Amino acid sequence: MPPAVDQTISDQPALKPLILVTHEFFPHRGGIAVYAAEMAKAAQACGHDVEVWAPALPPGVVEPAWSFRIKRLPLSGDHSLQSQWRMARHLRKNRTRLQEAILYIPEPGPLLALLLLQFFDRLHISSLVITFHGSEIQRLSARRFLRWSTKHILHKAARIGVVSKFAGSLLEKHFPDSAGKIVVTPGALRTDLAIPETARASKPSRKKIVLTVARINPRKGQLQVIEALKRLPTAQQALLEYWLVGSHSKDNYDVALQTAAQGANFPVKFLGDIPDDQLGDIYAQADLFAMTSMPHKQSVEGFGLVYLEAGAHGLPVIAHDIGGVAEAVAHGETGLLVAPGDQSALTAAFARLLDDPALSRQLGAAGRVRAVSHTWIAAARALFGHLPETKSPSPS
Repeated sequence: MPPAVDQTISDQPALKPLILVTHEFFPHRGGIAVYAAEMAKAAQACGHDVEVWAPALPPGVVEPAWSFRIKRLPLSGDHSLQSQWRMARHLRKNRTRLQEAILYIPEPGPLLALLLLQFFDRLHISSLVITFHGSEIQRLSARRFLRWSTKHILHKAARIGVVSKFAGSLLEKHFPDSAGKIVVTPGALRTDLAIPETARASKPSRKKIVLTVARINPRKGQLQVIEALKRLPTAQQALLEYWLVGSHSKDNYDVALQTAAQGANFPVKFLGDIPDDQLGDIYAQADLFAMTSMPHKQSVEGFGLVYLEAGAHGLPVIAHDIGGVAEAVAHGETGLLVAPGDQSALTAAFARLLDDPALSRQLGAAGRVRAVSHTWIAAARALFGHLPETKSPSPS
């Protein structure tokens, strides 16, 4: 049985209050929403008095019983100018509280609001902490105004978290002055994840299932998986199925996937957006996990919590060696990494694992150990422990 995830409530005295501000939170799905919620839980467990500011719940959606307080704001949670302005107004309205608290911004939505606000008002924040995931670094550095304003915000920050060493190097490249404040906090498994207590058992002869759990988006590489599997020998294709879990298609990408699937000699099943509490059954039926992230516009895979989740279920992983993926998937230890665009190598990786059950079990077992080695408590301590006071220069 894998060791339990460390989520023990700290018995230390109460620390400085922490206000976590996010545009991506329950019921929003995705890695950033998970990251924000779990960091709030971990900060609370470490002794902080935590309050989360998040977008309003959709009608009919019930708020879960969180361990921390939550304030729902009248904004939609997108990156529109209207949402940014509403968030900026709320920050300004609560300026007195921010003088005594840690303000934690775990994703780019509220960061844009803060960038906007600094030119109209000066917030005196006790300690400003920001987390970067990867793609937003490229977007913020691509435009002169955003690059300039981000530089000033980072100068004010007490600490800057990144989800991988790759994201850290990207941040240092575009914003060199941030180097001394960076800590790597990749995150961990969801605390509500039901981790199997034993290693995966051998299954009776049947079709082998390749699984991807990700948004239906060109950056997630589902098309590359289909094309690679179609290059396998016909006899091998006849022994497999490809399952896709996810929604939120962009740029008619689902149409491209369905078109590609029509020429396959194996079933391609689109399972839709399955709730987190039902994903365990899907993982249990799969034999191999694949998410071959691709460069797409200014987006990049900063880490990939889903790789840890697949590993926790004992699945060997096939992925592209891009961004921070190599820090989530250890090549030759928990999975196989292939250079993006090398379709022949990708097909060979699938063929190798589909033909070698012993290797698949070995990689899957190592993935279980690696997955539970990460904890949110460790990430929270690294990010919020012994914070210096935030600087308050004028943006000049």
